[in-house]
Amino acid sequence: MRFLLITDTFPPDINGVARTLATLATGLKQRGHDVEVVTTLEAGPEEAADAVKRHTVMAMPLPGYPGLRMGFTTTWQMQALYETFRPDALYVATETPLGIASIRAGNKMGIPMVSGFHTNFQTYLEDYALPGLEGVAQGLLRSIHNQTARTLTPSTDTAAMLERWGIHNVGVLGRGVDTDVFDPARRSTALRESWGATDDTPVALYVGRVAAEKNLELLTRAFARFREVHPQARCVVVGDGPKLKSLQTEHPEFHYAGPRTGSDLGAHYASADVFVFPSITETFGNVVLEAMSSGLLTVAYDYAAPRLLIRPGENGLLAAFDDEADFLLQCEKAATSWQDSAQRLAARAAARHLGWQRVIEQFESELITVIPPAPAKDPA
Repeated sequence: MRFLLITDTFPPDINGVARTLATLATGLKQRGHDVEVVTTLEAGPEEAADAVKRHTVMAMPLPGYPGLRMGFTTTWQMQALYETFRPDALYVATETPLGIASIRAGNKMGIPMVSGFHTNFQTYLEDYALPGLEGVAQGLLRSIHNQTARTLTPSTDTAAMLERWGIHNVGVLGRGVDTDVFDPARRSTALRESWGATDDTPVALYVGRVAAEKNLELLTRAFARFREVHPQARCVVVGDGPKLKSLQTEHPEFHYAGPRTGSDLGAHYASADVFVFPSITETFGNVVLEAMSSGLLTVAYDYAAPRLLIRPGENGLLAAFDDEADFLLQCEKAATSWQDSAQRLAARAAARHLGWQRVIEQFESELITVIPPAPAKDPA
C-alpha cells in the first residue's frame, strides 16, 4: 500500500507529536508499505538514510510560539502531489491550512482519509491572548475532522470530548514507548553529579515544552513543595519553548538541560527519581509513559495517559484533575517516597508491555480499513 502522512511537525522537531508520527511512518515502511510525508521542515543531518521521503511546504511560526510552524499550501498543489505519488490513503495529522488543503484535495480526488487529533490547541487560546474563542475553534475542528472517514486520538478521554463536539467515527490509537531507550539502566552518576546530586539527593524532573499551556506556574510551586521536604533536592527541566528564558530568570535555582533526544534523553529520565507533570491539556502525555519506563515515580493529574497507566500508591501518584492543592499534596508524598524501589519497579513493569509494535499494527489496520475494496473483475 501507498500511504501519505501530512503534518506540520516532524523530526528534527522535538516534541511528542513529531516523535509519534516518525515512529508510525517508519513502522509502516518496515511493514512493507510505501510511505512519504508532507511537512514543514527539511530533514536534519542526523536523519537515517533510509528514513521516509518527505515533501516540504512553506511555513510560518505559530504566533507566540516560534518553535512550532504552521504549514501553507494550496488544494491544487496537493492534488498535483497526489497525482504523482498516487496514495491509497492519507493520514492528516494537522488542522492548519496545510491539513485543510490536503483534505480538500483528497475529497476532490476521492482518496480515503484518516485524520488525527494530536493536540488540544483549542485550550491554548487563552494562554496566547485569544480568550473566548474556544467554541469557535471547536466548530472549526468539527468541520475539518468530519470531512475524513475516521478521526484517531490517543486517549479515551479525548475521544469522548471529540464525540461531544459532534465529530463522527472517532477511534483511539494509543501510544508506545521504546523500553530500550527509556530504561533505568541508563542512570548516570556523572550526569547526576553535574546537577549537584549525590546518591542521597532526590532529583525531581520535568520533561516537555516550556510553554504556558504546560501549567508552568504549578510546576514551580510543585518543585518548591518538593524542596520543602528535601531542601537539598535538585529540580531539573528538560525541554525548550517560549517561556524558557523567563523561567530561567525567575527560577535560577533549577537546572535547565535544554532539549534532549534519543539515548541522551533516556539518560536524563533515568538519572532522576521523581517525574513531575502538571499539564492539564494533554491528549495523551507520551512523557508519562517514558518516565515510567525509565523507572521514575510519577506525579500527574488523573486523566489521559496517567489515568490509563498509574495505579496510585503502587506505581505512581495521581491528583484529582485540575486540583492544584491535591497535586501539591501528591508532590509531598513523592518527596517522602522517592526511594520506594517497589513503586519504581512497578512503574517500569507497567510500561514494559507497551511497545510500539501493537500501535503500528493498529495504525496500519485503520488506514487499510478506509480503503474501499477493488472492484471485481468482469469474468468476460
